[in-house]
Amino acid sequence: MREQGNLLLAILLSLLILLGFQYFYEVPNAKKEIENKQYEEKIENSFNENNSNILEDETEAYLSINEALEKNKRVKIEAPRLIGSISLQGLKIDDLTLKDYKESMDKNSNSVTLFKPSQTKGAYFSNFGWIKSSSNQLIELPNDQTIWDSDNNILDDKSSIKFNWTNNQNINFQQEISVDENYMFVVKQSVTNNSAENISLNPVAKISRTDTPETLGFFILFEGLLGVVNDVLEEINYDELRKKGPKEFTSQGGWFGITDKFWLTTIIPEPSSNVKARYQYYKKNNKEKYQVDYIGSKIEVSPGQTTTITNKLFAGAKEVKLLDKYEKQYNISRFDLAIDFGWYYFLTKPFLYVLIFFKNLFGNFGLSILFVTLLIKLAFYPLANKSYIAMQRMKNMQPEILRVRETHKADKAKMNQEMMALYKREKINPAAGCLPMVIQIPVFFALYKVLFVSLAMRHAPFYLWVQDLSAADPTSILNLFGLIPWDPNLYIPKFLNIGLWPIIMGLSMYIQQKLNPQPTDPIQAKIFTFLPIFFTFILAPFPAGLVIYWAFNNILSMGQQLLIKKRLEKKNK
Repeated sequence: MREQGNLLLAILLSLLILLGFQYFYEVPNAKKEIENKQYEEKIENSFNENNSNILEDETEAYLSINEALEKNKRVKIEAPRLIGSISLQGLKIDDLTLKDYKESMDKNSNSVTLFKPSQTKGAYFSNFGWIKSSSNQLIELPNDQTIWDSDNNILDDKSSIKFNWTNNQNINFQQEISVDENYMFVVKQSVTNNSAENISLNPVAKISRTDTPETLGFFILFEGLLGVVNDVLEEINYDELRKKGPKEFTSQGGWFGITDKFWLTTIIPEPSSNVKARYQYYKKNNKEKYQVDYIGSKIEVSPGQTTTITNKLFAGAKEVKLLDKYEKQYNISRFDLAIDFGWYYFLTKPFLYVLIFFKNLFGNFGLSILFVTLLIKLAFYPLANKSYIAMQRMKNMQPEILRVRETHKADKAKMNQEMMALYKREKINPAAGCLPMVIQIPVFFALYKVLFVSLAMRHAPFYLWVQDLSAADPTSILNLFGLIPWDPNLYIPKFLNIGLWPIIMGLSMYIQQKLNPQPTDPIQAKIFTFLPIFFTFILAPFPAGLVIYWAFNNILSMGQQLLIKKRLEKKNK
């Protein structure tokens, strides 16, 4: 029974890796929790006070998006993949819509809105500015109420727009903003000192998000505040930030932002610049605020001189090829980590490229999933063959193993000695059947992981009733998969609404178990019998593409086992 225990351990280990390791991925931060009142005072009295020039104009009541957009003069954004506007008051990029992505599969669905103006529910925006390096300086800086002048009314990917504002000391502040054909903004900030005094400033950049966004709640996927600090990925989710207070970093270059499952917003300093970055949470006028910001190095500007620094803003979809392109083009450190590839990065990222390649080849992402699963199965066939042969040999030895255990059950040392002698005599390794399975776990989990995070699977149709591989199977056993004209979701808890593909997956897992050598221990046998039911309920709300992958993988495994068993029987004749 020891070998069955090893097999059970391997399966339970795979389950643990599949459903649990991301939950424990980040070691709990030992930083002492800060009381809310003290924390809000710190926010108001330190950074925010020093950075009032880039704070949003905040009121307690929400405005509609149209009301907010009509409140201020704006410059339109009309790029190939983005539409929106920039507010001339405060010079905020606070209105962005992704033209290539819809909110739902409905043909009349609206495009995905990423940025929303301040004062609206779910406000989300970015802006850039300056702070005084010394509080003793009497410099008038542009702030949230500043109205900027622009040299054009429309920003497109063909030309930039210059925004200007001059203070009462004749110091001119300029931002030249451009956008490419995708999702990257370049912001050049210039200061021309026409006063008689030296001035000392620090550039600042910020992303602000109002209200806690809805997240998927799956711990195998990260959503929250993230960035790369000195080539190391730093992540903190919304709950953790609220509980533990701000996280501060010092970094050379890097990037800092907020991520959803498929969308990313990040501010990017020059690779060689030294910045102090921070993730923070606070409340203002009963609204929850999440903010990512950084302060650049001090800049001295003598009378008559002009100083320019460059920042970037990415606001768009997490397309792996595009992120890789920007990483090389702008030397952005590890920009591809904006996609949650997880621990098995060296597997998940190549899998994503392979899936996209075959999706483009077959014209269907579901077919790509099936084909890549087949290729992996073929690659691991030698290991599967070795595993099954080892398990079969152990099964054949069960009577002898049981005899040894029964004979020496009162003397465990003697029993272990006889068991080792038996294994040595028969040239059997008890772990031989499990080790090949353990080796395959990272590969199959990596494919599972990449399917979960892949933007390419979003709204990708398969066949028949599955028209969105990134959504759960829409059918339900409770209405006989649509034969009964009523919607169980209106009356029955979601976890009971099991679709057809999850049932196919559960049945395939059950049949696959029956093809394996069965545990001799009755308790283990009951646990094995329960596992298909458990997985059916666990995976039912997951994206259909993941469930189809799992079911097809089980079916291929059954085919492998039958083929290997047939070959063994033929060999033994």
